Formats: sequence, C-alpha cells, structure tokens
Amino acid sequence: MTTLQERRSWPGRAVRRDSVLRRLDWGLVVPVVVLAVISALLVYSATRAGHRADPEAFLKKHLLNLGIGAVLYVVVASFDYRLLRAYAPILYGLSLVGLIAVLTPLGETINGSHSWIVIGGGFQVQPSEFAKVGLVVLLAMILGEPRDGEVGPGRKDILIALLLAGIPAALIMLQPDLGTTMVLCAILMGMLAISGVAKRWTLGLVLAGAGTAVAAVALGLLEDYQIARFTAFVDPTADPRGAGYNANQAKIAVGSGGLLGKGLFQGEQTTGQFVPEQQTDFIFTVAGEELGFLGSLLIIVLIGVILYRGLRIAVHAGDRFGTLVAAGVVCWLGFQTFENIGMCIGIMPITGLPLPLVSYGGSATFATMIAFGLLQGVHARGRSL
Repeated sequence: MTTLQERRSWPGRAVRRDSVLRRLDWGLVVPVVVLAVISALLVYSATRAGHRADPEAFLKKHLLNLGIGAVLYVVVASFDYRLLRAYAPILYGLSLVGLIAVLTPLGETINGSHSWIVIGGGFQVQPSEFAKVGLVVLLAMILGEPRDGEVGPGRKDILIALLLAGIPAALIMLQPDLGTTMVLCAILMGMLAISGVAKRWTLGLVLAGAGTAVAAVALGLLEDYQIARFTAFVDPTADPRGAGYNANQAKIAVGSGGLLGKGLFQGEQTTGQFVPEQQTDFIFTVAGEELGFLGSLLIIVLIGVILYRGLRIAVHAGDRFGTLVAAGVVCWLGFQTFENIGMCIGIMPITGLPLPLVSYGGSATFATMIAFGLLQGVHARGRSL
C-alpha cells in the first residue's frame, strides 16, 4: 500500500503500480527513440552542405522539434484516452479552424502548397498535420459506439463519418495538398473496415473514390504540377528535367548506396544536393545512399515494429474507442510510410508526404509524436499484452 506522501508527490505517483510510466510499452518506446536518433543524423547529413553560415542550423531546429515532440508524447500518454470522447468534437473543431485559417491571408505558400501559417522566428505551423489527429479521435467516437441492437456502426453513423471526414479533406484539397487528403482517406477507410461496416460499404467507397479521382482530373480540379507528377510516375522519361527530375534523382541516390551504403555523411548525391527537399519528403534517399540497403531496411523494420505494436494495442484495448484510436493511428502512419518510401524508390507517385518521425518538420513531428502518445495511452489502460 502506498503512503499518503507517495500519492501526493509526482515521483510517488510515477512509480505506483497503476501509473502510466510503470506500464510503458517498451516495444513502442525503443523503436521511436532509435528512429529519432537516425532522423537527426540523416537530417544533418542532408542539410550541412547547404547552410555554410551554420551547417548545424537544421539539426538544431530538428532536435528542438524532437524535444517538443517528446514532451507531447509524454503528456498525451499520461492523459486518460477515454476522456477524449468528450473532447473529440472540440479537437476536430480546432483542426477545422486551423484549416480555414490557412485559406485566409494568414496562410503562406511553401513549395507550391498554401498549407502553412508563419508564426515568426523561422517557425511555421501546418494545420493539416493536426487534422489527422482530430479526425482519428472523432471517427473513433462516432464508429466506436454502436446504436442499440447493432454490432457495428449503422448507416447513419457511416454517413456522419463520411461527411465529417469530407470537410477537412475538402479544405485540404483547396490548399492544394493531395498527399494529406490521401492520408485522411486511408484513415477513414481503415477505421470503417475495422469498425465492422458491411463489405458493400467498403466496396462502394472504393469505387466512389476511384470515380472521384477520375472526375477531378477530367474537370481540371487538380493543379498542373500535380497532374505532371502522376504523368512522370507513369512515364519517368516524359519530362526528366521537369516533373520527373525529383523521382529520377531519388532513385539514383537510393540505388547508388548498394548493400552497405557509401558511409554516413559520404553520399555524393546528398552532399551535392541533387535531390530537392531531401531533408523532408526525400529523407529516405539519404538513408539509401549513405546507409545502403541494410540501413534502409533497419528504418523500415523499426517503423514496422511500431505499426505491429499499434495493432497489438488495438487488439488488446480496453474498449472499442481505444481499438479504433489505435487502429486509426496505424492506418495513418502505415499509409504515409508506404507512400513516402514508395515515391523515393519509384513505385508510388510523388505527393509531398513526409516519412513519419524521420523527416525534418515541426508540425509533422509533433503530430506523429501525439499519435505515438495515443498508442501509449491506449496500451497503458488496456488489457494486459
């Protein structure tokens, strides 16, 4: 039995048998820490040659982002995720406010996307990253509480989920940011499937999504550069110095690493800065060139372990809400990882999605660490693994 003094003091609460710290999922914590270390090395390698005044400028900022992300991880993991049911509409509403603010004069265009709000001091916020968190929590609330007499979500719940997922997706497409819209669709489809909806709904949504994509191209709703990226994906030789340049340089960098790589900080493609935005969207090419196939495989394995732990956490969650929160996070991070690595090796079109936790970027790092915190929180209060 704990003493009154132990219960009142923070260290006492931290070491109690029922505390979150005592129930840390080390299968989740360890790969997250290792990925963060690898991320710092890759970001430094990708940016040190391009910033002569201070070669460590990007590294310092990235370490700061990782530090803030670690605090968010701990805070979210310590919070009882079951209380998020009450706050889900608020979190979702705040994410919509951010997405709307981007479309006002507060928004800034960076790398072709009007997706940012500049807050000064060299820092920007990308609200679409936090919209992923808001959508996961809201869909878990809606789909995790079947109505009387129903095993899974009913038609009304599904339609509400589609509507509420469509609003942020539409706002993000106005930026335009096709990659993040695809992530929201992956979250929606995954959570619907796991919640137990009828297969006809899943099939119908897939067909509707394909039809929407065709209509968007036919009606000219996509920007010219987005269409050019898909054209370059289908035929990389069509515009090797234009739309196909990034993809071709990425494949050259990854392929040149061979089995063991050229050595950390020794990559010619990386040092020469032949791959644009290498510290963000194409950070995996640094690993491919300098760490080789084995180093790249290590990154994939670490992310795979995180996703596996996420699925285990979903299975052993204490309630349907926790299951859907964990599953939504896995769908989000799994799809984004596949898309990012896929575009670096030429099996997916370029969409500008960062590699979770590994790519440089404040908002993306914060949102990812919040997602890891949600997994940790569901684990801490779920059934024993």
